Amino acid sequence: MALPSNATVEAAPNFLANLEATYPFLLRQDPDTADARLARLKANLKQMISLLAWAPASGRLARFLSARSAQAVLKTNSIQQLAEQARLPNLRECIIGQHIVLYAHSETEVVLLAIKHQRQLRYAASPTDA
Repeated sequence: MALPSNATVEAAPNFLANLEATYPFLLRQDPDTADARLARLKANLKQMISLLAWAPASGRLARFLSARSAQAVLKTNSIQQLAEQARLPNLRECIIGQHIVLYAHSETEVVLLAIKHQRQLRYAASPTDA
């Protein structure tokens, strides 16, 4: 039996913008520990990327997909558009400490779409949405 080949893992511009917006968020929470928490988040993201390259479907199904209210459906449209732009069929989430990473994947490709802190209500489709 052959081992599966690694999937490619890339970050969408929206994910990178969300990640950049993380530091000011951490500073507002606790300026004394923000640097250490950001370093820990980045280290954990590297581990997550290695895992997703080996097993793209290892995250949980994206919970917002089961939303039924009209308001929830409207809030998820921009994130759905990110997945459509990536042209990948499956949306999943990975928990990284107190952050949740949304990604789209196939068997051979993973695109990181967004990241949010568990205290944030929704994924931001742009830094101004956070």
